[in-house]
Formats: sequence, structure tokens, C-alpha cells
Amino acid sequence: MVNTPATRIIGTGSALPKQAISNAQLAQRLKIDESYIVRVSGIRTRYWASNDEQCSTLAEVAAHRALDAAGITAHDVDVIIVSTTSPEMPFPSTACILQSRLGASRAAAFDVAASCSGFLYALSMADRLIRAGQFRRGLVVATEIKSRYVNLDDAQTAMLFGDGAGAAVLVRNHDGTSGLLDIRIGADGQRHDLITIPAGGSRQPMSVETVKHRLHTIHLRGAALYRAAIKHLGTQISALLDDHRLSVTDIDHWIFHQANGRLLAALRDRLGIADSHVLSVIEQVGNISSASLPFALDMACRQQRLQPGHLVLLGSFGGGLTWGTALLRWGSPTERPMLPTENRGRKQEMEPIRSTSRRTRRVDERRTGALS
Repeated sequence: MVNTPATRIIGTGSALPKQAISNAQLAQRLKIDESYIVRVSGIRTRYWASNDEQCSTLAEVAAHRALDAAGITAHDVDVIIVSTTSPEMPFPSTACILQSRLGASRAAAFDVAASCSGFLYALSMADRLIRAGQFRRGLVVATEIKSRYVNLDDAQTAMLFGDGAGAAVLVRNHDGTSGLLDIRIGADGQRHDLITIPAGGSRQPMSVETVKHRLHTIHLRGAALYRAAIKHLGTQISALLDDHRLSVTDIDHWIFHQANGRLLAALRDRLGIADSHVLSVIEQVGNISSASLPFALDMACRQQRLQPGHLVLLGSFGGGLTWGTALLRWGSPTERPMLPTENRGRKQEMEPIRSTSRRTRRVDERRTGALS
């Protein structure tokens, strides 16, 4: 158990692509009813990147917002850790591309690939590097473009996944009370086959045949993954609470990976959490993989839900299988600027933060047309 927090989050940010994909568009393509999508997933809208939007462009927007909220510049960052399982290319890392876009020339940069648990894996690494004294300021970013891996003939995956990015700035803590109290990660590689993209790697390089058989898209054993998520994440959260001598009611805010609405409801029921204490953005943005947790965290900051002294529990679960949990005590506004300067002092509603580029973007008619 961590008694004194060594690190704390001082700024968050997020980004979404421009293009919203409604249930009506998907229902027409998938030949299913809109109400079915809401009933089984809890999702009404997701955002898909157009051809000129990339993981690094979404990450850049989220990172700039997090840096602005933290009151520091890219030059102040010592290390950049990016979580993604939809990188722009096998190498170099998306983190190195982001470092270039930000002008963070002093920062070390690398990626982690832990599927939907990736943000907490990356946050854990940043915490340990700062705790060890190697770095002082870390930028942790999760960025995903999962829409390019969905099978538009498979309702199970097509209705779930969206694109987006979330970011957090982590620094050495000198307060001693607020900050990251504990963070834990784990894996069960024996269940690696529950969610996969079979082709596209060195084991099965992409070819005409793999594309023909949709082996470059997400293959999901949804029911088995659902059961595993409830079991593992529930067990890990209970252990974390027990070790800190906390009960469910001691936690002010629960922020989970936004997998789907049914899974969030099942976790609430298993743990006995009041609905009002669980932040959900699944209806508005869908499942954006590892970016969903930092995106939801940023929404909580922008809406000023997190108050000084609040206990916040983060939980994620994803392919691999992987999972992570984290316990934070939120700091006061004087310890961390929660919002960019222009937004302080007023509550913001849920408003997607769209990515922008340095040139005029064009709508990806080809991808949008595939839904009609």
C-alpha cells in the first residue's frame, strides 16, 4: 500500500475526430434496429476519423489541452508515454511522432500496447519513472483510431468502437496528501484470444487473402470477454479497497474504461456503487479503447466534478487480457490548475473537443458512404 503519493495529475485533455457516426447510419448498414444498438451497448453516437486525421493529430490536440491545464509547455516535459493499439505505422512509435508535433525535444518517448488498459499501464510507468527520480514531468497520452479496424458487416464490433484521445500530465508530488495513492496492473495471457486483430503483424502479414476474409479487423468473443472483465476487475478493485481499508462508499468518483453500457451497469451492481458516483460517457462517444478512461477523466475535470480531497478510483480492462486500477486523492485548485485559463470559473457541459489540423480538412466521403 502506498502511504504518501509521490506523483499527481496536474492537467488533463481530450480530443475527438470531427465526424460523428449515429446509430441511424450504422443501423441502416448493419440492417438492425437503432433501439437494439442502444439496448445492448448503451451507445448513441461515436466519432470516426477521416483520412486526414491520425492518432498523432488527435494525440496532439489532447496533449496541448493537458499541458495548458497544467500550466506548462511541451519543452518542460521529460517523458512522453503513448498508449495505442492502432498506431500510424509499426515503427517509429506514435510517441516519437507526437514528440515531434509538440516540439518536446527534451522528452524521451515510447509507446505501450495494452489494449483498453493501456492508459493505466502508461500512467503506472510514468509514476514509477518519476518516483525513481529519473524524470520530473511526464505526459501520458492514449490515442486510438479503432474505426479503421471494425468490420462494417459485424454489428458486435461496428456499433461499439470509436476514435479519440485523452491525456494527463503527471509530476512529482510535493504535497504529501493529494495525488496518486496506488496503481496496479495485471494480465492473463492465456485469454489472449478473446479479442484480436489476427492479421497485419509478422505472424500473418496483410495480403489479399487476409483482407478478403476480414482478418485485419477486430475479432471479438464478446460474451467471454464480458464475463472475464466482471470477474477480474471486480476482484482487483475489491483487493485495492481492502488494502487501503476503504469501502465502496468512501470513493467519491468511479471512472471506468467505457467498454459498453451493460458492462458499466454490471460493475455498478457487483460492487454496489450508486449510479451518481459513476462517470459515464459511453452514450456520447462509444468505446474508444485505451483513450476512453482519460477522456472520461478529462470530462470530469472540465465539468468540475472532482473537488479537493475527493477519492477517485480508476479501473480498466482489455485485450491481452490486461487490467489496471488506480486510486487518487484529488488536489485543490491551488495545487493543480484543473481547467485551461479561459475556462476556469464556469462549469462546462459535455461538449466534444474536435481535432483540428494545420490545413483544411476534407470529409472522408468514401468511409461515410460505406455506411449508407
